[in-house]
Amino acid sequence: MAGMAEIAGEKANIVQAIKSYGKQLFGFIRSRVPTNEDAEDILQDVWYQLSNQSSPEEIDSVSGWLYRVAKNKITDKYRKKKENSLEDFFTDDDEGLNIAEIFLADENNPDTKELQQLFWETLFEALDELPQNQRDVFILNELEDKTLQQIANMKNENIKTIISRKRYAVLHLRKRLEDLYNEFINY
Repeated sequence: MAGMAEIAGEKANIVQAIKSYGKQLFGFIRSRVPTNEDAEDILQDVWYQLSNQSSPEEIDSVSGWLYRVAKNKITDKYRKKKENSLEDFFTDDDEGLNIAEIFLADENNPDTKELQQLFWETLFEALDELPQNQRDVFILNELEDKTLQQIANMKNENIKTIISRKRYAVLHLRKRLEDLYNEFINY
C-alpha cells in the first residue's frame, strides 16, 4: 500500500505545480509563440514531462525546472517547424507571396483553378510515393491539424520517430513539388 500512497503524493505534487505555476508558465510560453494553441501544446508537453519524472520530488527548484523545460520545448518547436513545415516551402518572404494561400483560395479564375488542381494532383501523387508510415504522419499533421505529439500518442510511437517520419515526408514532397513551385513563380 505504500506504493499507492507514493503515487497519490506524486499526483498531488503535480496538481500543486499546475496550480502554482500554470498561469505564469502559460504567459511565459505564450509570449514566445505565435498562437494560444501552440502555447497550450507546449504547456501540455511540459506537464507531461513533469508527470513522467521518476522522482519529481527530487527536483531542486520546480519553477526553474518548469521554465527550463518550457524554454527547451519552445526552441524544439521552432527548430522542427523550420525544418519540417511544407507551408514554409510555399512562402516567399521577400515579396510577401504565399503560394499556399493562392492554392487554397476559392477563386473563379480558370488559370488559378487549373494550377490548384495540378498542385493537389501532384501533392497526392507524391504522397502515394511515400512509405505508409510517413504518409500517415504527414496527412495527420498537415491536413488534419494533429500535433506531432498527438500522432505519437495515437500510434503509440516515440515522438522522435514521428518527427523523423514527418521530416522525410516533407523533404520528399519539397523535391517533388519544386518544379511546380518554380513554374508558378515564373507564371
